[in-house]
Amino acid sequence: MTIPRLLRVLMLLIAISAFLSLAGPVWSQTKAPPQPPASAKPPSKCGPDHAILYKRAVNLLDKAEKKLAAKYTAEAKALLKESNSLFTILLKECGPEQKERNLTPQEEQQEAVNKKLAADELAQAARLEKSAGATMKKSDQVEAANRDLSVKYARQAKAEYELAQVHSLKAIIYSLRNQQMIFRFLAR
Repeated sequence: MTIPRLLRVLMLLIAISAFLSLAGPVWSQTKAPPQPPASAKPPSKCGPDHAILYKRAVNLLDKAEKKLAAKYTAEAKALLKESNSLFTILLKECGPEQKERNLTPQEEQQEAVNKKLAADELAQAARLEKSAGATMKKSDQVEAANRDLSVKYARQAKAEYELAQVHSLKAIIYSLRNQQMIFRFLAR
């Protein structure tokens, strides 16, 4: 490329960038959409699709509870994760309607029971994890001296970790049962 041609290309690029830098703020000054008055009630986002999500979440929760009872921990965990994500969507999109709805005294009592059971399960899981950590430490300490004892401790620690996971999953089930109860109005 010759120097005059290079200069022309360079001048053209400078001109285009200058035009865009000046025109950019003008283009970005488009009229904002009208805002509803502050006193107006926002339209409900909760509809028939949300009832379907609710039923799906409850179905997944029921399946997870059965899988956990049958000792299929990994499957139960996956089902609980999916159920939780559906309840999270419901909470985000149907939150205002859910807050307007008052729980019955029986539902409030059940919510308190589920919260206590979830807290108890989490506390048990924490104790088991702490115990499993201590057992694993014992296993590491005696590994050089007594291989059989070390393996025994490692197996015990693994069992405690697995039991802690089961208790954690039970706590999640109790918490999601509360979500199920809160969004029950969607099933009607």
